[in-house]
Parts: sequence; C-alpha cells; structure tokens
Amino acid sequence: MTIIIKKCRREDLQILQEISIETFNDTFKDQNSPENMKAYLEIAFNSKQLEEEMSNISSEFFFIFLNEEIAGYLKVNMNDAQSEKVGNESLEIERIYIRYKFKRKGLGKYLFNKAMEITLRQGKQMIWLGVWEKNASAIDFYKKMGFVQTGVHSFYMGDEEQFDYIMTKSLI
Repeated sequence: MTIIIKKCRREDLQILQEISIETFNDTFKDQNSPENMKAYLEIAFNSKQLEEEMSNISSEFFFIFLNEEIAGYLKVNMNDAQSEKVGNESLEIERIYIRYKFKRKGLGKYLFNKAMEITLRQGKQMIWLGVWEKNASAIDFYKKMGFVQTGVHSFYMGDEEQFDYIMTKSLI
C-alpha cells in the first residue's frame, strides 16, 4: 500500500471540484433533502469559489493518493482564511474528505498528521475544526485525535440551519 500526499496546484481545480462534490454528497446526502444538497454544492464547490480558496495564501490543499489513485484531500486555513475568528495562533482543518471506496483505510489519520505538521511548522498553538453535529464517525475520529468540543456555530444547508461542533486541540 503506497500513500503519498501532494500539495494541490491550480491545474488541479477540476479534479478538486469533482472530489469535493463526490465526497460531500456521499457523506451527507442521506441526511439532507436533495434540494438543500444541490443548493449547498452549487455554492460551496463551484469553480469560482474553489479557485478563490486555492488562491488564498493562507489556505492550502493537499491530495492523498493510495496506490497512485486520488483518495481524498485536506484543506487547512491560517490567519484570515479561517472560517471563524479564532486567532492567528491557530490553524483550522476545514476539510478532511475521503472518497467512499477509500474510507476505513486510515487515510484520515495521514491527512490529520499532515495538518499537525503544518501547524507545528507554522508555530501555531492550537488546531481546530468544525464538524457537523450529526457526523458521529467524524466526531469520534477527532476525539481519538485529542480534540474536545469547545463551541458550536451554525451554517446553512440550503434553507435549513444546521450546527457544527467547534473542536479544538491545544498544542501547548
């Protein structure tokens, strides 16, 4: 089993978009209406939105490959790119998305470790993320990685207000 993590480049935009839509849809379609899923996917993962995110110098994307096939990706945010005003001493894991056929192979831990490496290299004191309150497997994963719930914030899936748990891990 060969696992490689590579930084995404601008020319990867189309495949990044395809994997974003695929993984988000596979993970959340059963708990949301088709209309709300469609509305969210069109806003969150359109080409212009992803291109803006990739252009932000305070955000980084990384593909993870398993045996030369893209299995998923990681997105981290620092400084002003963070989705909440947590502070410049922290790094946000915005996305760890693994394609369905690659789940349960430990790849999320590789991406988490990549995020930790970046956090430590940047001299940050905390790593944090938002995870949907109904995503029990992700919540369990982050708890195993040492995160604790420290807050909550709302977001909209189409016209439905939903809630993410804010989970943090102190590095000091």
